[in-house]
Amino acid sequence: MFARPCLCLVLAALSVSTVNAVASDQIPGAPQKKPIALTNAVIHPVAAAEIPSGTLVFDKGRITAMGTKVEIPASAEVIDLEGKHVYPGLIEAHSQLGLREISSTKSTLDSYELGQINPGLRAHVAVNPDSEVIPVTRANGVLLTLTSPSGSLVSGRASVIHLDGWTYEQMTLKPDAALAIRWPSRDEDINELRKLFVDAKAWKAGRANPASGQRYDVRLDAMLPVLDGSIPLLISADSAARIQSAVAFAAQHGVRMILFGGYDALECAELLRQYDVPVIINAIHRDPLRDHEDYDSAFTLPLRLQKAGIRYCISGSGRAETWNTRNLPYQAGTAVAWGLDREEALRSITLYPAQILGIDDRVGSLALDKDATLIVTEGNPLETESHVTHAWIQGRKVDLTSRHTQLRDKYTEKYRQLRDSR
Repeated sequence: MFARPCLCLVLAALSVSTVNAVASDQIPGAPQKKPIALTNAVIHPVAAAEIPSGTLVFDKGRITAMGTKVEIPASAEVIDLEGKHVYPGLIEAHSQLGLREISSTKSTLDSYELGQINPGLRAHVAVNPDSEVIPVTRANGVLLTLTSPSGSLVSGRASVIHLDGWTYEQMTLKPDAALAIRWPSRDEDINELRKLFVDAKAWKAGRANPASGQRYDVRLDAMLPVLDGSIPLLISADSAARIQSAVAFAAQHGVRMILFGGYDALECAELLRQYDVPVIINAIHRDPLRDHEDYDSAFTLPLRLQKAGIRYCISGSGRAETWNTRNLPYQAGTAVAWGLDREEALRSITLYPAQILGIDDRVGSLALDKDATLIVTEGNPLETESHVTHAWIQGRKVDLTSRHTQLRDKYTEKYRQLRDSR
């Protein structure tokens, strides 16, 4: 009679050991204890002109001084960058970092939930701070990401997280950044969405009347920030028909919207401008959506959106929502190769995602009193030859080692030993 509980304990122990087996070895950065001054640097504020031979000072996690003539506090740690470049931390505008680890291992997948309507789910509470993917990603300069649930009609709330921290609380910058919706093609699914909004509005009205006696509904309560405009809808759609349907739906219900995907956004340019709907391009490194289209359709989309006056930013999510998120700067670099201005491309993975996600008062550019979330590189981060040499998140020094560097060191030593033993 005790066999079943014992088996459950064994399975639970195996499950825990499996999860721990993929935990990263890097230690999160400690809170900043004294001012740090980065000197002799080329500073790229992104929202302002480049500062050659500049100095940037940050203290208690915030930027306190920046320019060519800066008074450095006597207690500061001074780091001579010898001409290296300082940029704001790169921002991946859509991913599943911290929610997905090994696709073939169900116990490491927390990106979706059962049921089609899940507005109350919050991505940040499911983030695994020990994910092996996080160190790999931040080593290439990506220090923040919008991590989003998926797989359902209404998947849940996406969260902006830092890619460093002991707990999800430490990692979270904005817990409720958007409500993720996969825009459907079937009328019955659209009707289900419509019913959700109608019911939420009715529940909101009843909630304002204590005498109504209505029962608490967790799903409808989760819709209130969407109805009052506190958080936007993050709607996934690529085709013109779905984009038009989604924008019309958001306008009808008076809610804010961010378009994720947006392959056919240019066909809906007037509509997107009219309702100020920004686009998160889900990948530059992707095939054309249709066989008859030009091979470079995805490569030129950022430039075409810019010329059309549509707000946008670049994501690499369409190519890989976890392991290859580290390639985000090269997605933007490819857009440069197909005509996008280099500085515009940099803004598309720093300032623009910060503005679209409502975090530009903290990150996305280098300015006084903004978070000291920044990277130091050998050159332009959009180029594969340029390495990240230092990084800080809110003033906390980031460990730039990862599974990749550990394997590199391991096999470098292997071949050194084999060579010396001959």
